[in-house]
This record gives sequence, C-alpha cells and structure tokens, in this order.
Amino acid sequence: MKRRAFFGTAFAFAAASPSFGQPRRGRWDDAVAVLDRAVAAGQVDAAVLHVVHQDESFTRHFGRAGSDDAMFLLGSISKPIAVTAVMTLFDRGSFQLDDRVKKFLPAFAGEGRDEVTIRHLLTHVSGLPDQVAHNAELRRQHAALTEFAEHAIRARLDFAPGTRYQYSSMGILLAARIAEIISELDILTLVERNVLQPLGMRHSAQGLGPFKLEEMISCQRKGASPESGGGDPQAKDWDWNSPYWRKLGAPWGGTHASAPDLATFLGDFMGARGQVVKPETARLMIKNHNPEGFTPRGLGFAVGKVACSPGCSEQTFGHGGSTGTLCWADPASETICVVLTSLPRPAGAEHHPRELAAERVAAAARKE
Repeated sequence: MKRRAFFGTAFAFAAASPSFGQPRRGRWDDAVAVLDRAVAAGQVDAAVLHVVHQDESFTRHFGRAGSDDAMFLLGSISKPIAVTAVMTLFDRGSFQLDDRVKKFLPAFAGEGRDEVTIRHLLTHVSGLPDQVAHNAELRRQHAALTEFAEHAIRARLDFAPGTRYQYSSMGILLAARIAEIISELDILTLVERNVLQPLGMRHSAQGLGPFKLEEMISCQRKGASPESGGGDPQAKDWDWNSPYWRKLGAPWGGTHASAPDLATFLGDFMGARGQVVKPETARLMIKNHNPEGFTPRGLGFAVGKVACSPGCSEQTFGHGGSTGTLCWADPASETICVVLTSLPRPAGAEHHPRELAAERVAAAARKE
C-alpha cells in the first residue's frame, strides 16, 4: 500500500480501534505524567489524552473521566466543527465566501455592516465583538440562539471589516445563522447530519443530542470565563454546567465530544479525504486567509503557530477552548493531539495542563 493511502486509512481507523497500531511503550509518558500529576494534585478533575501519530493511536483517561470516550464540553473547539457544517453548503454552491452577509441577513446593514462578508465572519475580521453586550442577560433568560443572533445583527462594529483582527464568537454565530436560513435546518441538526454522522462520531453532539446531562464531564467552576457565569454565584441555571447551556448547542461553544471523535474530525482535514467537505474545501479551510500582520486564521480553524504547541510546523491547524480543551493536527509530523480537561483556561493563563501535555506530545513526535 502506498504511504499516502495508508496514512489516510490510518487516521480513519485509529480513533475507532483501541488495538490499532499500539505505540512503543513510553513514547507519550511525559504527556501522561503531566495529566497524572494535575489530577493527583487536585488541579484537574477529569481529562483524556488522545494521540494519533503516523500509524499509531494512543488514548488515556484520567480522574473522573471514566473511559477513553468521556464527553467534554469543547468550548471554542465547537467553532471549526460548526463552520464545517456551514461549509458543506458552500460545497453545494449555496453561498460564496465573499458574499455580503446582508444578502442572507437583510437587517445586517448600515454603519459599516454592508461590507461584511461571510469570509470576514469566519476569519474574525468582521468587526463584530466576541459576545453581545447583553450576553449574561440573554443567558439568564434562557434565550434561544435566534435571539442571540438578533442581538449580534444589531451589534455595533468595533472597526471597519477587514481592517483588524478581533476574535468574535458572534461572527461564527451569524455564519451559522446564514446556514440555518439556507438549509432550513437548525445548526444542531446541520452539525449532526453533515458532520458527526458522516464521520461516525458516535460520542459527540451539538448540544446534548441523544445524551443525558449526567453522561457529560462537568466543567470546574473556578477560573471559568465571566461570559460563562464564572465568578457569579447566581449563574448556576445558565453557566457551562447548566441544562440550559448544555442543550443550547451554541455554534461558538456548545459542542460535546470525546477525544477520539475529535481526532477523527481533525483527521478528515489532515488527509483531505472528503468525507464531509470536498478535499479542495478542506484544504481551503486550513490555510491562512488573513493579511500579513493579522493573527492567521483559516475558516473556523486557528492555523500556524497560534494553533499548535512549540515545535509544531506552520502547517498545523486546530483550536482551543476556554473550557480547558485543546487540539491540533500537524501534517509535517503526521500527528494529531487532543487534550480534553475539565479545568477552565482563563484568557492569558499560562502553563495550563492541556498546554503542558500537548507540548510533550509535540516533543515526542519530533523525535521520529
């Protein structure tokens, strides 16, 4: 079998088969030790490490994660998954990346909004804020995603589209809203039908799907971001662990998945196999679309050095989540790394166990 053909087959099969290509003993010991120590010290309640390297697959669960398939709230890793669902409609010719947003959302006009394109939304250069001004109030009221979208449509732009980079969850929300209008399906259904089912991601859901709340790993509250209700003792009915938030399926942060399932998702882009989006679309999504000097971004994905651990190549793509999750895929070393933890990562925090474990994976992969 040719190397390229085997490589694609390996990634398709590795996450689903515990006995497939077991690695040499000790290769990932340093990464395992990081998470073992974090759990033993009481810093992390639950974690799963999953690595696919060339023709090998390795998974280990820790603490309250009762199995390798434990499901975590992904936080912002939800973004590339939701955007992939959106891009399945691009493959059908339903929109172009440089279409104006107002073509599909006519109310998104005036005060600079007329020039915002779908590409701007997907690469965080639209001028939209990360969260709407009334985010906490909407969550407190258990607002539907359509209500969040209505507020995002009316949100004031912070700068002219395309002139700056600013991370924007609301940009991803409006892209998902456009997909809902085109497909006449809600984003939860679109992700399930167009991404999770084709990839056989059986331990994943946009929102809760067919699963129960108690089947999901809870997020630790200490260090949780303010927009999630962190630090607010009155936020228990709308924070990350609430039934409301877990069921909502926010395209910017409401996907649940296991670590092996997430590796399966990344593997479809690593090999551009075309199981979900066309191979050329997969390649388009993991290349940088932003001008020089801006934070590099693919379509829904972080790309290059901002997407990976030290030592990974510029080809790397992936994402992190403030819920304590991290994943990347590096075609140069043929490595996929997924670290899911229950420990939130506050903005700007350093030395989170997810980063430390992923760095150890990257270092071990480089030794090949």
